[in-house]
Amino acid sequence: MAPRRCSEEPWVDLYLFDFDETLYDYDFRIRLPSLSVLTGVSQYRLAKDWWAAGFEKRAEAGEWSTSEEYLAEFNRQTGARLTLEGWRETRMLASTRIPGSVDALRTAATLGTVGVLTNNPAPFAESFAIMAPDVAELVGENVLVSSGLGVRKPDAEIYRLAMDRFGASPENTFFTDDSASNVAGADAVGIHGYQIEWVKNEPVTDSLLAAVRAFAERA
Repeated sequence: MAPRRCSEEPWVDLYLFDFDETLYDYDFRIRLPSLSVLTGVSQYRLAKDWWAAGFEKRAEAGEWSTSEEYLAEFNRQTGARLTLEGWRETRMLASTRIPGSVDALRTAATLGTVGVLTNNPAPFAESFAIMAPDVAELVGENVLVSSGLGVRKPDAEIYRLAMDRFGASPENTFFTDDSASNVAGADAVGIHGYQIEWVKNEPVTDSLLAAVRAFAERA
């Protein structure tokens, strides 16, 4: 049985899911070659001048907070002429739905408020409903992207901002991610963190569903 509400202090159970490697598998080994083909820029230069140089992490932290700003900087650094449509196309090629995780999200949606909390740049936020319509149908506008929040996981501030968005308290918040450091960051602020397991390159989603249900039935 789920805990009873206190009439003086109403609360909401909040279920936050990471996106990459949690709801959708993401394979950079597919994305980089497809970006190279699309832009005509070598994989080496793209990887070296953007990802290895730290620009993607800076974008995820909100340094370029719109798609236009992100793409302009990406093209300036790499010599590419990448459009939002091209960014989206290559991102979708590298992303594969994880059915069991989406099913766990669907179950969570019947138990409380659900949302996505992800480290990603601005084009992700603008493209989300197209890239993952099944998830968008479940979470609606509850997609929190680090570029829009101005901070990346596992910084404690991103979890506080997420809870503030929904009026949730740490003890009534469940968060799942494939990253141990991101889960630890959630745990550090009192959130119930759960790390999704990968065994032989496959996500173990049965245990995720069990964790969601256990959280809902906590005493």
